[in-house]
Amino acid sequence: MSKLIKFCLSLFIFISTFYPCRLFAQSNKLTSPNDAIGTNITKDTAGNWMLTVSYHDNTIISKIKLGLMRKDADFSHHLHLKQAGKQLAVHDEYTTLHGKKSQVINNANEKTFRFVNTTNQSMDLIVRAYNDGIAFRYRFPDHISGQFTMTDENTSYQIPGDDKRWLQKFVRSYEGFYPEQDNNFKTGEWGYPALFQANGNLPGWMLITEADIDRNYCATKLSNNGTPSEYKLTFPSEADGNHIGDVNPVFSLPWQSPWRVVIIGSLQDIVASTLVEDVSKPAAINDYTWVKPGVASWVYWAYNHGTKDYQRLCQYTDLAARLGWQYTLFDWEWNEMGNGGDLEKAVQYALSKGVKPMIWYNSGGKHNTVPAEPRDRLVTRESRDKEFAWLKKIGIYGIKVDFFESDKQNIMNYYIDLMEDAARYKLMVYFHGSTVPKGWSRTYPNLMTMEAVAGAEQYNNGPFFTQEAAKHNATLPFTRNVIGPMDYTPVTFTNSQHPHVTSFAHELALSVVFESGIQHMADRPEGFDNLPFAEHLFLTRVPAAWDDTRLLSGYPGKSVVMARRKGNNWFIGGINGENHPGQTTIDFGFLPKDKRYRLTLMTDGDHNMAFREQYLAVSAKDTMQVKWLSQGGFAAYIEEW
Repeated sequence: MSKLIKFCLSLFIFISTFYPCRLFAQSNKLTSPNDAIGTNITKDTAGNWMLTVSYHDNTIISKIKLGLMRKDADFSHHLHLKQAGKQLAVHDEYTTLHGKKSQVINNANEKTFRFVNTTNQSMDLIVRAYNDGIAFRYRFPDHISGQFTMTDENTSYQIPGDDKRWLQKFVRSYEGFYPEQDNNFKTGEWGYPALFQANGNLPGWMLITEADIDRNYCATKLSNNGTPSEYKLTFPSEADGNHIGDVNPVFSLPWQSPWRVVIIGSLQDIVASTLVEDVSKPAAINDYTWVKPGVASWVYWAYNHGTKDYQRLCQYTDLAARLGWQYTLFDWEWNEMGNGGDLEKAVQYALSKGVKPMIWYNSGGKHNTVPAEPRDRLVTRESRDKEFAWLKKIGIYGIKVDFFESDKQNIMNYYIDLMEDAARYKLMVYFHGSTVPKGWSRTYPNLMTMEAVAGAEQYNNGPFFTQEAAKHNATLPFTRNVIGPMDYTPVTFTNSQHPHVTSFAHELALSVVFESGIQHMADRPEGFDNLPFAEHLFLTRVPAAWDDTRLLSGYPGKSVVMARRKGNNWFIGGINGENHPGQTTIDFGFLPKDKRYRLTLMTDGDHNMAFREQYLAVSAKDTMQVKWLSQGGFAAYIEEW
């Protein structure tokens, strides 16, 4: 071999070893298995590293700024990209106990990029490209003893100015609306998830959120106070949780962040996505067979103090028994129950009717200023063990825990403590006054649902919800409910403190449109008992966990037509979010070919409190027009014929 060839080969090896990214610029790129979604790591003009995202070869996010600020070290500025790792294939299959799909298969491509800062400390960026989005997280791989503090995360999303957006103004309970912002972008702090529609010629949508939070970090929110088009991840405020808990996360090394998640595709892709659960850790234990999703009756919506009244509570147990629902919830003030019985008597009454009781708690603690009782019973491991042992002894199946009021790291730990300790006693859990789902339902399958939504309870809180509800209902399937189970407490035909103007068919449809592992049907017994036969029967059939989910049509705030499958049968819910009548088309092409089905269709009648029923035979070849009233809707049940 000539000396020149030997020299060139040695130079090639040297450069490729120490400057791999400069030699192979394409190694900074990553595409999804179906090639629809791509990412690229580059530097901006200021020398900051960023991630760009494309969808069908069009840029959908021009810049995701990267970097972390640790108290002892800067991992944001003057970083050197030392190495771009090999592309790895990620293949995952898992079974869920509740959610939008029972059997999940997902594929991704992954690369790890190693950066070093000016003091030669390492930070990894792990990037995945899925067929329905991207996810990335940071990692500190070094094994260094001691505690470290994160002072800031520089991650921010640069959103083009012509993108439409649906954002919820941040409040600690996430109980707000998602108004559309079109060419009039507002600044402020925004809660997850954040929905954007790429404008122009690109028919793409994206939903930004986070997943797989563990004990080593806080939850974050988005802020565009600095630049309207740039949404930066922001830590909780110091005042959150009654000023209890540190704003800045503290951790030991090695460490990794939660996943930063962007779901990308058509609206059908967004709604069907399980990406938040896909990137989250599987359950640490295998035996969750005792977790049973189901439908529950709920006294609070119609009677805010109804759990104090044993006789009233028994009426809701009887309602669940008549409709074949699995659960009933004893809400706040059960410790003050009277009028013929106490809690243990109410539990035994429910069990005697074949209905499983669940029970409410105030999360309590110094982070919480709400006096509602019972409170402070779950704050420590010792108090939880005592309470959970008693609950199992008397026959309680699950707990609802309320009023967390903070997304700080100490509260993330509290959520995890509650889920883990409840699992030891085989108790199901759901959270109210809480953060949004973070993929925990995969890691802790006993987490059945979370509130983090302005739901039907808002009819008790003021007149504003009456006119907003229909539009809001038609937005939630594209925003909040995409990222995990949502305890909206739907389906009301009577009124509570403030009336609803959504039609009865709209309300019936919400039992399908909204997904929740425990679906609390909110109305009083007579609201369900007075339904016509077909609608009453429908509510005895509709489940709370699904084998498949399809968005058939819709647009945020305007309409939704959702199909969900359980076994061989399909349920459809359709709602009109607008203040004028109209019609929609059902395309039955989602049905298996060469089979005939029996359709029971329940639509709006002549007015918003009336139904019209039709019974038809349909197949995958059929389509049909369905009319609906202003703020109306329809529901359908499809069974093999």
